[in-house]
Amino acid sequence: MALFSSLTPVLIAIICVLIGVILKKANGEKEKRETKSKPLSRPWVDEDLKDGTDHHLEEEEADEEWQGLDENVAHVPFFAERYPEDEMIKRSKMFYELLNKRRSVRFLSDEPVPREVIDNVIRTAGTSPSGAHTEPWTFVVVQDPYLKHKIREIVEEEEEINYKKRMGDRWVNDLKRLRTNWIKEYLDTAPYLILIFKQVYGRLPNGKKKTHYYNEISVSIACGILLAALQNAGLYTVTSTPLNCGPQLRVLLQRPANEKLLLLLPVGYPKKDATVPALTRKPLEDVMVVM
Repeated sequence: MALFSSLTPVLIAIICVLIGVILKKANGEKEKRETKSKPLSRPWVDEDLKDGTDHHLEEEEADEEWQGLDENVAHVPFFAERYPEDEMIKRSKMFYELLNKRRSVRFLSDEPVPREVIDNVIRTAGTSPSGAHTEPWTFVVVQDPYLKHKIREIVEEEEEINYKKRMGDRWVNDLKRLRTNWIKEYLDTAPYLILIFKQVYGRLPNGKKKTHYYNEISVSIACGILLAALQNAGLYTVTSTPLNCGPQLRVLLQRPANEKLLLLLPVGYPKKDATVPALTRKPLEDVMVVM
């Protein structure tokens, strides 16, 4: 009995240690499961979103009754051009062949481009459909050498961090075959930089905020039309999404807080010694499903 009494504290200590080990292991397994269930952190995107422009109008002073649009907009007859079937096939094939030549070109010449061409391609982008016809886009055209260089400095500083810390090995390795890096010489050499901002909301004449429905989708469609218009005019670009640069570039270009940078396009002619990766596009059967 005395022996059992002397061993009791030892047994209790052993049991406590075992319980502690079991609980620690259980907590570790729980943390692993929680980690797996959590979405992957995307700091390069999360930081870019800290622009102070993603306002939710339901939390702001939005005007619920009047959005500045005339309720009695006149509706007029629509006269559509209609082509014979053989002409339709011919035109669709020619347009495909034109756009199939489009490539992302990172080696752009400083050769001047007529300003009128830039005006026209942006007018073309402005024909894009938009939610409730709010036209939530701003196209900032930069041709000043000082501003272009400041943009390059901002972009390269952030891009170096992206490549070395934010993007991760998989993304960087996927880009190696395209021979891209954080050096963006084309931001200096291209005669024009077009920065496309989405307007997260607008302003009514009474100063209240105006809802811009589907603003990102609307502006994205306009960007696609702009790319087609540039190709049609014989100009080239590379689509650039300068991660984590939005706030700095917005301030540099003196854009208001309701605008968020969506895309940056250097625009010009290719250099004579320009090269592009030898890429192929997916065949039709891989991108289209007919039901």
